[in-house]
Amino acid sequence: MFYLFKNFTQMKILLNKTSLTKSLRHFSDIGFVPTMGSIHKGHLSLINKSNQICHKTIVSIFVNPKQFNNKKDFKTYPKNIKKDLKALRQTKKVDFVYIPKFKDIFKNNMKPKIKLNKKDKILCAKYREGHFEGVLDVMDKLTNIVKPTKIFMGNKDFQQMFLVKNFLKNKYNIDVVECATIREKNKVALSSRNYLLSKKNLKLAGKIVRKLIDLKKNIKIKKNKNKYLLKVKDDFQKQFKIKIEYLELRNINNLKLSNVVNTSRLFVAYYLNGVRLIDNL
Repeated sequence: MFYLFKNFTQMKILLNKTSLTKSLRHFSDIGFVPTMGSIHKGHLSLINKSNQICHKTIVSIFVNPKQFNNKKDFKTYPKNIKKDLKALRQTKKVDFVYIPKFKDIFKNNMKPKIKLNKKDKILCAKYREGHFEGVLDVMDKLTNIVKPTKIFMGNKDFQQMFLVKNFLKNKYNIDVVECATIREKNKVALSSRNYLLSKKNLKLAGKIVRKLIDLKKNIKIKKNKNKYLLKVKDDFQKQFKIKIEYLELRNINNLKLSNVVNTSRLFVAYYLNGVRLIDNL
């Protein structure tokens, strides 16, 4: 069912689990957009999608420390709650915003009990130990608290969306709706981490992604595509003076290494002046 003409009341801010439960108990069709703040057009596209499908939309803002494998990365992660709330109010498409404290989500500070399968320790999971365990743990907790009908996540973090979708489907039988990656004019995928880049580095990131788009087109004629990508990885590192963690072609249905472009995405993670950027094309 599509709700294209909704009458919105004032956006309600929920600061704890008790107020959330009280506010949502009357609604059975809830779209949930989980975020870590630094709201941008990518998040707004998820909100728009939720509004098209669900009767009510709730956005959470919670920077989850358990998914950061680097304490410095957690401390430098961009946070501006006033700016985020202003952006969400201006959309006039958000019914509720949930801004919990750590203790509202986690009763204790124990490490997540969730363990990734060996086959899943690829791409970002290979380089960020404990990251996805932390992501799945917080999504488990948030889903249990919010009890949404659908969850909306972007394809920009494809591996994250893939793991969360399978995990929540198995545990809660809930749908995770995949939403398209939103990009800057220079083709860089919108990300909260872009706020940490200088104009010069953001411009360079644009050059890199355009090069990757061309690579995805040209790789079709190569026989052993991932072997070829190893050489391209070295060339890119030298050309752009960046550190690349991975540059791989993987099947979109199971994330296995692939040699078929049409059913695959080109995954990349690299550091630009100390800022870690990921993308998939």
